This record gives sequence, C-alpha cells and structure tokens, in this order.
Amino acid sequence: MRRTTLADRIAPYLSDAPPPSRLLTGDPSTGTRSALVVLLRPFVRDTGRLIDRLLGGRQSVEQRLAALGSSQTVDGFRVEQVLWGAMGAGGAIALSLLAVLFGQSNPLALLLVIVVAAVSGVLARDWWLTREVERQDREILAEFPVIAEMLALAVAAGEGPIGALDRITTLAHGPLIDQLSSVLASARSGTPLLTALSDLRDRTRLEPLARFVDGMAVAIERGTPLSDVLRAQAADARAAAKRELLEAGGRREIAMMMPVNS
Repeated sequence: MRRTTLADRIAPYLSDAPPPSRLLTGDPSTGTRSALVVLLRPFVRDTGRLIDRLLGGRQSVEQRLAALGSSQTVDGFRVEQVLWGAMGAGGAIALSLLAVLFGQSNPLALLLVIVVAAVSGVLARDWWLTREVERQDREILAEFPVIAEMLALAVAAGEGPIGALDRITTLAHGPLIDQLSSVLASARSGTPLLTALSDLRDRTRLEPLARFVDGMAVAIERGTPLSDVLRAQAADARAAAKRELLEAGGRREIAMMMPVNS
C-alpha cells in the first residue's frame, strides 16, 4: 500500500481551479435581500439620526435602555423607531389605496393620514419602551423583599457578599436577579464590587432598590454587619409594598364595590 505523501495531503488546497463567484452561488433571493439591506441601511441610519435631532431625549432613552439591561444603543433604538414608522406608513398607504378604490379622491387627506401614521409609529416605539421599563419596575418591586431576605439569610449563614449573590442568582430568576447577575459578572471580571453596585444604583430608577444598593455598599465599605443591614432593608421593602397595596386598594375601592352592587 502506497504511503500518503505530504504533496498528496496539500494538493487539494493548491488546486488551480478559481473559486466560484459568490454572485453565482447560493440562494438568489438571499442575495437580493442582502443587496436591499445594503441599499436601505444608509437611509435608515440617516433617518434615525434625524429623528434623534428632532425628538431629542437621548439621555432619557439611554437611561431606559440601561434600566432594562439592554445592550442596544440609542442609534439602534432610533433605527427601530424608523422601522415602526415605516410600518405605520405602510399600513396607512394600504388603507389609502383601499379608500381610493372606494371613491375617496382627496390626496391631501390621504397624505395627512400617511404622515400621521408614520409619526404615530415612531412615537409608539418610544411609548412601548416606557411600558417595558414600567412593567419591569413592577416586577422588581414585587420580588425585591423576597430577594433581600434571601440575601440576608445567605450572609447570615456565613456567605460573603459575592458568595451570597452567586447563591441567590443560582436559585431564583427574574428582572431583579438579572440585575444582580450583571453585578456578579462585573465583580468576577475584575471590577470592584463597590463599583459594580454603584453602576447598578445609577442604572435603576427605583428608589427602594437604590437605597438597598447604597446600604449594601456602605455596609461593605465600613465593615458593618451586612446581614443586619439586608434584613432591615427587606423589612422596609415589605412595608413599602404593603403601603403601595393599601394605596392601590384605596384608589380602586369604588371599582371593587361595583360587582357587589350589581
């Protein structure tokens, strides 16, 4: 049996046949979509920058994206607003064509409908971002007392701050756990724990969570018993949740009585 030589092994990689053109291979529809994306990308990017200049509020968008823990940039969010506006305009154009078919021939009114739909799409994306942040805030406030007590128990059992965070993020899940997981990941990547906690405090819009993070950071920095601080923070969080529940019940008292009277 002939032994394989080095020349035989490298011969397939030294073939004189030229590689086929990428324009002639693959799915033609994929190439068409790629070309369309390349053509539209500058227009979408420039339109997003125009929206950013017209609407402003760049810092507000950054804060809301950071509160969600999103890696998306403001420019990427503006591009999404352009796409939402384009979808709104597309729907309005379809309705306008139907209106023309049914005898509506006022071009100014149809153009106004298209413009209003496009602007509404752009603003709807910003509104939806705010709704996402508010929903996450409600979930964080709901689970915050339990997580604070679990941290207090872990520290009281002898765990250090990082060990307690590790145990809690392993056992539980939710928006607050995602925020604490980012703190843990930063601490393990070399960032000082106090700096990671400070970053979390700057990202959050919730005053109870900000106080909790501040209390935890001060206890770590000064050597105060961390379990006592966390237990006190958990008690405050439960009191705040109870107060919020009573206020919500008071606001909806009339609505709650309506089924009884009917």
